Amino acid sequence: MEPYELTLAGAAEKIKAKELSPVELTASVLARIDAVEDKITAFATLTPDLATKAAERAEAEIAAGNYRGPLHGIPVGIKDLYETAGVATTSSSKVRADYIPTQDSAVVEKLFAAGSVMVGKTHTHEFAFGAVTPTTRNPWDLDRMPGGSSGGSGAAVAAGECFLGMGSDTGGSIRIPASVCGTVGLKPTYGRVSRRGVASLSWSLDHVGPLTRTVADAALVMNAIAGYDRADPASVDVPVPDFTATLDVAGLTIGVPTNYYTERVDPQVASAVAAAIAVLVGQGARTREIEIPLPQYVLPTEWAIMLPEASAYHQEMLRDKADLYTEDVRLFLEVGELVLATDYIKALRARTLIQQRWRDMFADIDVLIAPTLTTPALPAHDPKVTWPDGSIESATDSYVRFSAPANVTGLPALSVPCGFTGLGLPVGMQIIGKPFAEPLLLGVGQAYESATNWAKLAPLP
Repeated sequence: MEPYELTLAGAAEKIKAKELSPVELTASVLARIDAVEDKITAFATLTPDLATKAAERAEAEIAAGNYRGPLHGIPVGIKDLYETAGVATTSSSKVRADYIPTQDSAVVEKLFAAGSVMVGKTHTHEFAFGAVTPTTRNPWDLDRMPGGSSGGSGAAVAAGECFLGMGSDTGGSIRIPASVCGTVGLKPTYGRVSRRGVASLSWSLDHVGPLTRTVADAALVMNAIAGYDRADPASVDVPVPDFTATLDVAGLTIGVPTNYYTERVDPQVASAVAAAIAVLVGQGARTREIEIPLPQYVLPTEWAIMLPEASAYHQEMLRDKADLYTEDVRLFLEVGELVLATDYIKALRARTLIQQRWRDMFADIDVLIAPTLTTPALPAHDPKVTWPDGSIESATDSYVRFSAPANVTGLPALSVPCGFTGLGLPVGMQIIGKPFAEPLLLGVGQAYESATNWAKLAPLP
């Protein structure tokens, strides 16, 4: 096994025991990037020289007895929405092609403080406004899309080009690429992780979080990045637990939806998720059928909030550089300017009602488990799905349908690989919990992961 093939936790153990040096590990990852990046194009910017220097610094610190923890010397990829001092932060857009920040975003500061080694900035669907990431391909099938908007992070982690890919999630942009790329993706509770220094899509729906190879890896990252930040108006001052604590799922009640997540979904996806729930039942969990409340209002609320908030953020840039936006993103931004203030206010009120009804739903369950997405990865050249009834959905519309509820409610949601289709494409299950219940979600995810083999599989030779 080459060093780049290790999990983050496995690499950290070897570094701590001085069986593997950060320099060796980083060299292995950079060699992997050289070998596969031309096929995947996961990175907007590569920083091999900075990575090598950071790895050398980490090695010297560890040799001197100054080990900082599990992320010390670990190569990571940072979504190109996150500001990185002295390194281009383009949001995968010509609009910001020349933008080089002078300060790191809050999460990047924490990752660097933990000793992480940045190997580059990963591609996003332009300004995170889409679920395709057209610059990038899926490592499991190069003719398929990697999802979005954190498609570069999902593809890079899956392909072994980094151990952590930071993402953002406004309508599913962490969980979507995690599901189609066969990685773990965690959207924390709204306010759990600071968004300072991350380009906004919709400030009242935006979340930031990790994409990793395993649930245990995601827990290690959360230990480093979670916490209150007064510079983020949405940040919530709540205690930060140990996210790596293990959990016995015996006695937990899993909510199994009888609507919404059962509609227009690929049968292979539904079957894989049902089998995953059965594994947890075999470990002592019990199930309860649950009806998703107010399902007809979820997507209208998501879009009625996201569109005008995105247009407000981009208003000045759209006036000055409209011709530099891609056609699909420019169209979304122009549509957002047509949303009436009264409609936006109604959407905010609808969100409050949805949040209340979901809180009531969780009174009788510990977690809700459903498919992360409606389908596996769609073809990159034709990113849409045609359902048996003849209806057609674009990739973004179809994928956001299952991921939007956790954004509208602000609840934590974890996507975990739970199988493959007949074509060898990954499938993800989504575990949703109560506010700030990330340790519970990660515990359930690890219980499932430990009983299956999916996390040990990898794409590409």
